[in-house]
Amino acid sequence: CGSRHTRALVRNVDRALPKGEKRNATRAFSREILRAGAHALRTRPNHRMAVASSAGRASAVASKSKTGQCPVPSAPQKWRGFAAVAPTARLPRRVATRASKQDRQAQLVARAAGRGQHAAAAQVAEAPGAFTKATELHGFEEVREQFVPEYNSSAVLYRHKKTGAEVMSLSNSDENKTFGIVLRTPVENSTGIPHILEHSVLNGSRKYPIKEPFVELIKGSLNTFLNAFTYPDRTCYPVASTNLQDFYNLMDVYLDAVFYPKCLEDPRIFLQEGWHYELDDPNKPVEYKGVVFNEMKGVYSQPDSVLGRDIQQAIFPDNTYSVDSGGDPVDIPNLTYDQFKEFHGKFYHPSNARIWIYGDDDPNERLRILDNYLSGFERREVDSRVHAQKLWKEPRTVVNKYAVGDGTEATNYVSVNWLLSEDRFDVETELAIGFLDHLLLGTSASPLQKALNDSGLGEAIIGGGLEDELRQPTFSIGLKGVKEENRQKVVDLVQSTLKQLAEEGFTQEAVEASVNTIEFALRENNTGRFPRGLSLMLRSMASWLYEKDPFEPLKWAESLDTFKARLESGEDIFRPLIKKYFLDNPHRATVELEPDLKLGAEVEAKERARLDSFKETLDAKAIEELIQTTVSLKEWQETPNPPESLKCVPALKLEDIPKEAKNIPIDVQKARDATILRHDLFTNDILYTEVGLDMKTIPMDLLPLVPLFCRCMTQMGTDKMDLVQLSQLIGRKTGGISFYPFISDRKGTDEPVAYFMMRGKAMADQVGDLFSIGSDVLRNARLDDKSRFKQMVLETKAGLESALLGSGHRVAASRLDAQRSVAGWVSECMGGVEYLHFIRGLVERVENDWDGVVNDLNKIRGALLQQKGAFVNMTADEKTLQYSEENVRMFLDSLPAESVPTERWNPRLNAVNEALLVPTQVNYVGKAANLYEDAGYKLHGSSYVINKYLGTTWLWDRIRVSGGAYGGFCDFDSHSGMFSYLSYRDPNLLKSLDNYDGTVDFLRHLELDSEELNKAIIGAIGDVDAYQLPDAKGYTSLMRHLLDVSDEERQQRREEILGTTQADFHAFADALEAVRGEHARIVVVTSKEDAAAAETDRPGLFDTQQSLL
Repeated sequence: CGSRHTRALVRNVDRALPKGEKRNATRAFSREILRAGAHALRTRPNHRMAVASSAGRASAVASKSKTGQCPVPSAPQKWRGFAAVAPTARLPRRVATRASKQDRQAQLVARAAGRGQHAAAAQVAEAPGAFTKATELHGFEEVREQFVPEYNSSAVLYRHKKTGAEVMSLSNSDENKTFGIVLRTPVENSTGIPHILEHSVLNGSRKYPIKEPFVELIKGSLNTFLNAFTYPDRTCYPVASTNLQDFYNLMDVYLDAVFYPKCLEDPRIFLQEGWHYELDDPNKPVEYKGVVFNEMKGVYSQPDSVLGRDIQQAIFPDNTYSVDSGGDPVDIPNLTYDQFKEFHGKFYHPSNARIWIYGDDDPNERLRILDNYLSGFERREVDSRVHAQKLWKEPRTVVNKYAVGDGTEATNYVSVNWLLSEDRFDVETELAIGFLDHLLLGTSASPLQKALNDSGLGEAIIGGGLEDELRQPTFSIGLKGVKEENRQKVVDLVQSTLKQLAEEGFTQEAVEASVNTIEFALRENNTGRFPRGLSLMLRSMASWLYEKDPFEPLKWAESLDTFKARLESGEDIFRPLIKKYFLDNPHRATVELEPDLKLGAEVEAKERARLDSFKETLDAKAIEELIQTTVSLKEWQETPNPPESLKCVPALKLEDIPKEAKNIPIDVQKARDATILRHDLFTNDILYTEVGLDMKTIPMDLLPLVPLFCRCMTQMGTDKMDLVQLSQLIGRKTGGISFYPFISDRKGTDEPVAYFMMRGKAMADQVGDLFSIGSDVLRNARLDDKSRFKQMVLETKAGLESALLGSGHRVAASRLDAQRSVAGWVSECMGGVEYLHFIRGLVERVENDWDGVVNDLNKIRGALLQQKGAFVNMTADEKTLQYSEENVRMFLDSLPAESVPTERWNPRLNAVNEALLVPTQVNYVGKAANLYEDAGYKLHGSSYVINKYLGTTWLWDRIRVSGGAYGGFCDFDSHSGMFSYLSYRDPNLLKSLDNYDGTVDFLRHLELDSEELNKAIIGAIGDVDAYQLPDAKGYTSLMRHLLDVSDEERQQRREEILGTTQADFHAFADALEAVRGEHARIVVVTSKEDAAAAETDRPGLFDTQQSLL
């Protein structure tokens, strides 16, 4: 999740994987943070980032789709975990995909529009809503000051006199305060130094000399964001919190970690986070271990990630982008500890730092805190410049290979890529190119995307269009799933489509739709769970890091108005741009990936030969020393910090935590057989709405078609509009409309909650258009476009197959859930392995029984359209809600009054231990049981405290720290009762299962002092009280209504959380016996070789194995 150019450290096991993604692909929520993360970070498939948020789980999407790329299937949402206490809004994957594309392009435009905005310092004092700036400079000098009306912020650029460190200080009324320190860290090789450093510096420091102060913060912090990112040329350390003291605590720990890390004097941290040799028996082979090493093995197992790396290196063969800052598993073992320390000494210095602080805190205190750290250094010259790539005079082609398994169809990846400029664009060009990007690829009806989709030359679109986060802007587009004979045809189609557009231009309707879409996203500024301050920081850094103006990307309104005036004057803006930057641009790299059945085995064989060769150089004494080093490292990793040493980490007090649960306003009304829910919240004249239609009317055999039916709503046009016209209408009149299935367990019943959902947003004066379009689409969307439907099926197939390699933890969790609940089974059939089997069969059925497919799609529509059981959820201020009521009732009246009988869904998957076989270098290990059914557990608020505590102690230490996995965690679904262990990019299989089983004994023997217990409670409350924007609050309230979670129950759970005792931890161990008992089941996503090795060591471990790729 994150940028094509971003990789982040997943610091918290609970946060080590996406909030929704840590559950399975179908039941997981793509929470607001996914949309916001994409908003700020330009989601691309070839680099990874994890976005830790306050809800106790992270967002890390290794291969996140965006509109025009291989879309994530419209899998049903599932409300998980903390919902019984205070569920936080999660968007369906399709919503996140659509929004991320629009918001990404809005940011491209915003960055450009800000260029050329010049405001005098006097504006700050005169501007409405201006905020006090620092009156005491604490060793800083003011460089420049502006008021930024777009975000109602007083912004001041400071420079530290002694060191030259630069600080952007934004003061406003946003309680979600954000701090970040960014260092330019260009590299010369692929040993992954900045990535390993990013992991390592947060493992103890001068002031906080414990093993992992980061984890201690997670345990007892109210943070709304806590993480770190590695780009190809920079490393970022951001935090955010709504609590002032918590915010200062986070700042202090991060500043100490960046400038005074313990890893410079303790090589064990480097060995743990980077790489080391491991040997615990002289008769066994030596292995490589290390968190980053294993993370990158997982990354390099994914073809989409391999392609992204190859594209970047093809476009930039002569500068720092020609190597992988995250690290190539082949090169990582070449990194020495001395090189590691030298890199920190060179780049981790205030003279190379750019610091960002945003929010409603005291601007004087900001500078005082910073000066305390910066004044310990002297100014020095740090050459961290990122040199530009010189433009070519001739296009080039790069052909590489990717590993496939025996069961994978041998198809190719083809991507056409341009380096657009020798430097960053000027203001006018950047703004125009941002709009051009949306016109070309912004929706499924955009001409370049549509041409590729309609061509039948591949299965799914790849490449993200315009990318301008690095030193020079690029543009990438192509297809995957391309047959050998069609490789050149893809290149020719891209070129011919661009040539046609350069001759004919775009329609007025298309331009109007793009302008409205981007302007809506800019003015809404909805970053979801992602802090707005962090979004702005990343936006600003894209200019600031390259000696450009950090204010420019923040100020867009005036330049946008000027650009719109140019459009209205009839100026021919886009056709010359296509000609100059695409057709006549020789710096074009065509990158192709060919399938190779032998490559995976060859890579493993080379690594094994390298390790065996190393072992051969060791005599008996050296082997014994290596064994002792391995033992010593593990003992250090698994030995907890003494309780007294943990007191150095600042923590809030329990008495600082509100005793009362936060409630969201809700007004429930009946409208005939439907329900209307109203949430009176300030939304800046925007209406956010969700419409739900009862899905339990759909016959069981048609459920796998529902995700594709959702896509048909906006992907085929209607009886009176084609796809292009419909897409442009939505773009002109709304902020977006999407459709998705929602599935969830509900506590106390086997009957799932299931709704077909329409989600949309619009300005108050366009609410009528929003509901009119929604009604028309529901009733009249075409379902008979065979060519488009087939392409959607192929895109879905490609996305599911990609998820097997990049998100195997979700796949495993989906299988486990499907064994125990109807909701789990339905979700598995709409997004898991069962769905993949269905989709593969559907490819043939579309060709051989198209009429039958259309008939089934119409049956789904007939089953859904009824007033009975429907609801409309609305979030806006009271004036907008009242204005919307007539439109809502007209919408409901358009639904048939006749009732449709409810179907009975009751199947589950067989309860088996299962190995899912794919070509991968890492494992995803899952184990689960149902605590309600298997242990007789009665829900208590302490379970939320314990669940999070396990993820930051036992599982963190055993699965990640000593085990070397990129992530490991547990998850308790309070609705279904399922308790699951899952690991992510895990070098182990049996060892992880043993560690899962060891959780019971860990809890039984656990002794907590009062401070540690209070810290655990506060951390759980931080999840419960997660920061939300108004639309997310309205969605949260809807979920509580649907799942019968009352405010009274939430208050009860809160009191139970606050009253958690050590005895509760011990008692929960009894419940967890079920997860190592006879009712527990195992599902792993692994390689054929690792499954065979596990079966050899433990015969009968798996009841069944199936090869999926």
